[in-house]
Amino acid sequence: MTGRGGAAAALEAVDVTRTYRLEGVSVDALRGVSLAVWPGDYLAIVGPSGSGKSTLMHLLGALDRPSTGTLRVGGADVSALRPDELARIRNRTVGFVFQAFQLLPRESALDNVAMPLVYRGVRRAERRRRAGAALAAVGMEHRLRHTPGQLSGGEQQRVAIARALVGEPQVILADEPTGNLDTRRGAEVIGLLERLNTERGVALVVVTHDPGIAERARRRLYVRDGLIEPAR
Repeated sequence: MTGRGGAAAALEAVDVTRTYRLEGVSVDALRGVSLAVWPGDYLAIVGPSGSGKSTLMHLLGALDRPSTGTLRVGGADVSALRPDELARIRNRTVGFVFQAFQLLPRESALDNVAMPLVYRGVRRAERRRRAGAALAAVGMEHRLRHTPGQLSGGEQQRVAIARALVGEPQVILADEPTGNLDTRRGAEVIGLLERLNTERGVALVVVTHDPGIAERARRRLYVRDGLIEPAR
């Protein structure tokens, strides 16, 4: 799919479903969802717990494959990719920010941020240079050597954002990025993500149940019972 001046969608789902088997019972987490994320987009995916919004984020990030339908990441149909090919295109297209930060506890901020570049085969000196630049971009250049346990929650989330940014992805997927933060630090994190979206043109997809955060996005999708509801 193309649009917005002929640009291709960075992520695209066409009538995707996702069904899980739990103790012999089929659970339809997604029941036919279509959407596109465009370069420079700012999209909020909103819904209550159990609505399917986190399942949708995992599919968009190519952390899972749909049961049916078509999912394209960086223009590639994930159904046609081997696991190693899928990992490679995911690494180059998507950066992830999670509610629980997902930092390696024994590694420094610098080494946590550099980790995605290890999988690209980037040399150590270049990895560390780029990781340092990413940390500077989120205001964490003074904490390069600190481990996650030596950082506040807001600082850990900034490190996680730098890690998402270091590979120069087309899209940042943020799953409840303020969920473990107080109001002030949560506002700082959202403001930082919005600045990266505006200044660097990185598409931003925020999965949230917070209507205040959702209202900041330029587009909103409401997910309920595994389906996208009509625009509000």
